[in-house]
Amino acid sequence: MSMMSQAQILMHTVEAATSPTANAAAESAVERKLGLVERLWGNATFRKTLLIVGLAVVWQVYARILDNPLLFPTLTDTVDSMVDRIRDGVLPARALTSIKVLLMGYASGIVLAAVLTMVAINTRIGTDFLETMTAMFNPLPAIALLPLALIWFGLGTGSLVFVLIHSVLWAVALNTHSGFLGVSRTLRMVGRNYGLKGFRYVAMILIPAAFPSILTGLKIGWAFAWRTLIAAELVFGVSSGQGGLGWFIFENRNLLDIPAVFAGLLTVIIIGLVVENLVFRTIERRTLQLWGVHN
Repeated sequence: MSMMSQAQILMHTVEAATSPTANAAAESAVERKLGLVERLWGNATFRKTLLIVGLAVVWQVYARILDNPLLFPTLTDTVDSMVDRIRDGVLPARALTSIKVLLMGYASGIVLAAVLTMVAINTRIGTDFLETMTAMFNPLPAIALLPLALIWFGLGTGSLVFVLIHSVLWAVALNTHSGFLGVSRTLRMVGRNYGLKGFRYVAMILIPAAFPSILTGLKIGWAFAWRTLIAAELVFGVSSGQGGLGWFIFENRNLLDIPAVFAGLLTVIIIGLVVENLVFRTIERRTLQLWGVHN
């Protein structure tokens, strides 16, 4: 075979391999369309929903086997009790009372944590103060301060807000300060070169760069505050003439209305899931992914 014919054959082979049809065939061979099951399994929301459904089935089956409503009511009895308490307005009112107090304590704790962290990141004495106070008070359970809060602020919202501030303050301050210290020296120098100082330096350089740690602190502070509030309401309950979810659980426990007790616990869980998966996830999507920073 002549050299010319060999060259022609080689050119035809290369053209066939690089043609759009060949490329499409190659891509289709490498990539294939995912099936419905694979697409669903790749969705985190679907997987979490499946887990919750599985836990609900286990709850129902176990309660049926135990067959003792005073110890462990079925999921259907719990849901029926929840629906009844929602219809008569008791459960929404108790939940709203708890959420109002929680937001007051949570917001106050965040503000105080922001002030302490700003002072700490700009001054040596502020750093020493924050580290010392965090080491002293962060391990101290907030509910342990409730007796003192009752003496200082009386039986009301003030005592609850005080213990909630303690729950939120140190977790948020510790994570925020750690995040600020983890910001690269390059970013710090950029901010200083642009003449940024004080609040502008913190807001424009440190917060965006350290926001993953800040968000972690906010989540931890929320979890601490939520469980502290429920525990505090279980201890003395009534605030401003009306109790929250903790008092609702305590009241129904005394009445031996166990499905209502589980309805209160389920409400606490649902509120926690909503805050975690809607509020914090929305903040994460609009900040971490937007700024391109992740843990």
